[in-house]
Amino acid sequence: MKILVTGATGFLGGHTARSLLEDGHEVTGLGRSVQAGERLEQSGIRFVRAELDDAEAIGRAIGTGFDAVIHCGAHSAAWGREETFMAANVNGTANVAEACLRAGVSRLVHISTPSLYFGAKARIGVREHDPLPAKPISAYARTKRLAEQEVERVRRLGLDAIVLRPRALYGPGDLTILPRLIEANGRTGVPLIGGGEALIDLTYVDDAVRALKLAAFAPAELSDGARIYNISGGAPIALAAAAGLLFAKLGRPLRGKKLSFAAAYALASLMESAARLRPSGGEPMLTRALVGMLGSSQTLDIGAARSGLGYEPLVGIEEGLDRFVEWWTGQEGERSR
Repeated sequence: MKILVTGATGFLGGHTARSLLEDGHEVTGLGRSVQAGERLEQSGIRFVRAELDDAEAIGRAIGTGFDAVIHCGAHSAAWGREETFMAANVNGTANVAEACLRAGVSRLVHISTPSLYFGAKARIGVREHDPLPAKPISAYARTKRLAEQEVERVRRLGLDAIVLRPRALYGPGDLTILPRLIEANGRTGVPLIGGGEALIDLTYVDDAVRALKLAAFAPAELSDGARIYNISGGAPIALAAAAGLLFAKLGRPLRGKKLSFAAAYALASLMESAARLRPSGGEPMLTRALVGMLGSSQTLDIGAARSGLGYEPLVGIEEGLDRFVEWWTGQEGERSR
């Protein structure tokens, strides 16, 4: 099959594009980084450089003819300008979905986020159609919710689309979740909000890729009739336990910094306010979204993905961290040369 992957120069998109190529598909990767694009081409993946909010460029790329498009591209950050999130996540998704409809693409798989569900409060076993917070906690969550609405709008016009909401991806190539914990541990300590007892739902990247492929090749009429699926590793773990495992495997002591939830949330609010006043608009050390993720138990029910897509997470936290640590220590060795 001919498959286009947006965000192919990123973490999830890159893993997805390479996995599809290994499966024997003809893969095109769309992204912004020329350097990362060159690495894709060296592996046998055709690369197209384009910005998601460039409707003409997206239309040209998708218009060349594909059986499926997997839309991993997004502006994913804890902080930033509203217009940047809008351009990539909302306008970009609309451009991709509309181009798929015009080109007659058989299936669009849109990668969304469980951040839609969560704020400051604990939520356990959240299902796909549970109520969403009245006010999203971040620009990322807000614009990803709007992006889903764009996909639904175009789906009603005739596009076959499936939405996945994968939670907290990690693995080789991750430059966000685990690297930030490592950085924090080396500086002021890992923030263990509420003692680090909050449950987090981690997803190893290969499991997420498997879910994407199941969605891309699923029959037009799914057995459960759903079009939105939660994806996770299916084994929530306390933050302190996960951090302890990570640093034990790295051979380093965990430097935990205990904070009450109320103190951390108030501090994050102050840091966000200060960041808005700075001309540079730099990311604050703590955001309310991060405090919510680290300090409140936030887990997903993946029963729909299991029954509808046949998804089953295969990589547990021990094995996943082993693979990440092997990659990370190799990268540290490269950087020290």
